[in-house]
Amino acid sequence: MIEVEVEAGAWTAALPDAEAVAARAAKAALGTVEGDVVVLLSDDAAVRALNARFRDKDRPTNVLSFPAPENAFPHLGDIVLAHGVCAEEAQVQGKTLADHLSHLVVHGVLHLLGRDHEDDAEAEEMEAEERDILAGLGVADPYAAEREGRA
Repeated sequence: MIEVEVEAGAWTAALPDAEAVAARAAKAALGTVEGDVVVLLSDDAAVRALNARFRDKDRPTNVLSFPAPENAFPHLGDIVLAHGVCAEEAQVQGKTLADHLSHLVVHGVLHLLGRDHEDDAEAEEMEAEERDILAGLGVADPYAAEREGRA
């Protein structure tokens, strides 16, 4: 089961179908994996507080993933997204908020499934998986501009 909770009204003000977009992306990222995920669409202040508490980083970030302990199955974990950070990133990157939200939900769910990007090899593998999932949703490669910049 995928549960999407809107804590910050800015999400639905900017993207009326934010809940559906997030649920669709989470479902795509889960693929055939069985389990429950909660997606919380929040604001910068709430994400900043969580980031400070759990990661010792006193600033908002776009998405945080909180994997559930194995004994909590079928609950796989929670992801929390900050509206202000996500909206600003989408604008700066020339993406729609819906596409950026889809990408970040996919990214967050993959973290819940154990994927990571601590080193270059892991990052390349995770990004490839994200691109494949997003392509299935009709979302353009979110890393294309970054790769073009490296070339």
